[in-house]
Amino acid sequence: MKFTQYFLFTRNRPDRQEIKLEWIGQVFNYPEKEEIQSDGRIRRWAKIAENQKFLRIVLLEDGVTIHNAFFDRSFKPGN
Repeated sequence: MKFTQYFLFTRNRPDRQEIKLEWIGQVFNYPEKEEIQSDGRIRRWAKIAENQKFLRIVLLEDGVTIHNAFFDRSFKPGN
C-alpha cells in the first residue's frame, strides 16, 4: 500500500495507533460504500468485525494512495 506523508504523520496520534494496517487493507479492497469527494479524493468505508466500528479511508485521486484513515462515528450503513 502507498501512503501520503500526512497519513504517516497522523498515524502517530493516540486515536489512530489502534488502526491496524490489515484493517486499512480490508477497507481498501472490500469497501461497503464508496464516494468520490468534490476534490476527486475517494472515501471508502467498511465495518471492522473486531471492534464493530466503521473505518473510513480516504484515497488520493489516483485511487491507490491512502491519505487518511479513521473510525467514522457518524457513518450509518445504507446511507
